Amino acid sequence: MSPPEPRPDSRQAAVIDVGSNSVRLVIYRLEGRAIWTVYNEKALAGLGRDMAETGLLSPEGVEVALGALRRFRAILQDWAPDDIIAVATAAVREAEDGPAFADHVRQDLGLPLRVLSGEEEAYFAAAGVLAGHPAASGLVGDLGGSSLELVRIGPDGPAPGITLPMGPFALGAPRPLAVEPTRNLIADSLSPIAGEFGASEFHAVGGAWRNLGLLHMIMTDYPLRVAHQYEMSRTEALDLTRFVVRQSRSSLERIVGLSKKRYETLPYAALVLETLIEQLGLERIVVSAFGLREGLLWDGMSPDIRRRDPLLEGCEAMSAMRGLSAGDMPHALERWLGPAFAELEPVFGVRDPLLIAAACRLADLGGRLHPDHRAELAFAQVLRAPIAGMSHTERCFLALATFARHSASSQLPEPDTLNRVLSVERRARARALGAALRLGGDLSGRNGRLLAKAELTIDGQTLRLSAAESWSDLLLGEQTAKRAATLAGALKLKLVLA
Repeated sequence: MSPPEPRPDSRQAAVIDVGSNSVRLVIYRLEGRAIWTVYNEKALAGLGRDMAETGLLSPEGVEVALGALRRFRAILQDWAPDDIIAVATAAVREAEDGPAFADHVRQDLGLPLRVLSGEEEAYFAAAGVLAGHPAASGLVGDLGGSSLELVRIGPDGPAPGITLPMGPFALGAPRPLAVEPTRNLIADSLSPIAGEFGASEFHAVGGAWRNLGLLHMIMTDYPLRVAHQYEMSRTEALDLTRFVVRQSRSSLERIVGLSKKRYETLPYAALVLETLIEQLGLERIVVSAFGLREGLLWDGMSPDIRRRDPLLEGCEAMSAMRGLSAGDMPHALERWLGPAFAELEPVFGVRDPLLIAAACRLADLGGRLHPDHRAELAFAQVLRAPIAGMSHTERCFLALATFARHSASSQLPEPDTLNRVLSVERRARARALGAALRLGGDLSGRNGRLLAKAELTIDGQTLRLSAAESWSDLLLGEQTAKRAATLAGALKLKLVLA
């Protein structure tokens, strides 16, 4: 099989985000609906650090920001992305000298800086959540250095949002947190809008809240350190935020794995989240690694591309980059095994067909890897892949299915992770799905046309593998029988070869 051809809908885009705390350049590779980060650099300028007292951008922050922007401009000359998007948020928007700073960036640095309104910032943050989690609903909260944006999302996309001066710098950082006065200030700001923005599910956007999610993983010894779609219950989040609020900077500094650059703002971020949970009735907190920058990209996609599923697009793109060019084989596998697996009791509800389709697109991910290590390496790639649109449970499921596609070994990689995140039923189904992928690949010699000559069915307690007339000798050989027996055993069914 030949190396993959570049997708016709592939392009590169660069986003420069001038925030109240950080100035960041991210260069993305867009493969249809899939968004890949290929370069990421930030400078913690702290533009909004002095605004609560002076109403002006921090002079030191301005120097750091302009230095970073000059460097970003130089970097982009050789990258030559198809699109360059540059935006500024609350600090530049609200500071008295913000317009002068923006003009300098545009005229002297030649960067097309757009200063977003609070409503625009809220919209793009919510769009970013949808870019990474299309089924997301409830309330999005994007906490920056100076502001908090709140916006509802649902099947119709983002609703009009609001911005509130509740970022750490607006509340008093970098000074030590005065808990009760700050709590009362936050509560007073939220009280008038609590009825409008109350929700059960909350999607937390922003670096400070991602670090809170990381801290919770550290404290609970959670094995899968992937921020995107990490979930906490109301009780877990309240216990976490109250713990952080009580800590001194020196106590936070002793926590291994926590970003040192967040010590002075993290207690403020925790207090905001705690008050949001109490005031708005939040029951589930979902961390989103996607936010404003990805929302800008999502907004620029055509309606056709936007409607595609990022999980399927991501799996397809990753297999193209790191696996084999399989032509129609992923779709042939899906057509071949999908009806049989539809006869089984769902383990992910309505998501089962989507996860089967994703696993089929990952079937040849390990094709370029050493056969002695293929299963373990492919497993690791899927488990921590920067692919959007899947929960942590679904990540583990697809990683295990990918492992089982290449190996029938009972010695699984990262068993503690799999046992903690996946139920017994889901582990069994993942191994069965992987066995079906292996059977389909070996049966057909990775040839979708030949696979169509065979049929896989489940009828009650029987798994039947049959071949079209005159094709049985070609398709149902010794290795095929062995692979079919493995699949039947994984499903606890009787095997019939016909």
